[in-house]
Order: sequence, then C-alpha cells, then structure tokens
Amino acid sequence: MLFDENRFFKESSEEEREHAEKLIKYQVAGRNNDPQLADFIESEFLAEQVESIKKISEYVAQLRRIGKGHGTWHFNQSLLHEGNTA
Repeated sequence: MLFDENRFFKESSEEEREHAEKLIKYQVAGRNNDPQLADFIESEFLAEQVESIKKISEYVAQLRRIGKGHGTWHFNQSLLHEGNTA
C-alpha cells in the first residue's frame, strides 16, 4: 500500500479548518490589544504550524534526494509506518 496523499491532505485540511474556527471565535478579543490572547494564539497555533511546515519541507527534501523508483517505495513505506505509530 502506498502513502495516501489524499488522506494526508484531507486530514491536514480538517485540522486547519479547526484552527480557523478557533481563531474566528477569538477575533473580537484580538481587536482589544489583549497580550494574553496573543500569547494563547502563539502557543496554540504557531508552534504547530512551524512543525508542520518543517515536516513537509523534510518530506520534499527527501523525495528530491531519492528521485523516482525504488527509493520512492521505501519513502512511502516509512510514511505508512509513521502514520501507524502516530
């Protein structure tokens, strides 16, 4: 079984939608220059976003290095294993 790109992007999209809904709830409070809110938003969202971007950039770098062929199969297998342990 190959890495399911559709599942990966669907799950990522659902997670981002949840983040957007949380941000909408806090939007009015953000207009009041609330430092606690700013800290909450940074701690709740920023670190996770940075980690997601880092992970995807690592995937892209790995795929560029391995190219096409058998290496891609190994990459897919490692992602499947990673997904099963997460």
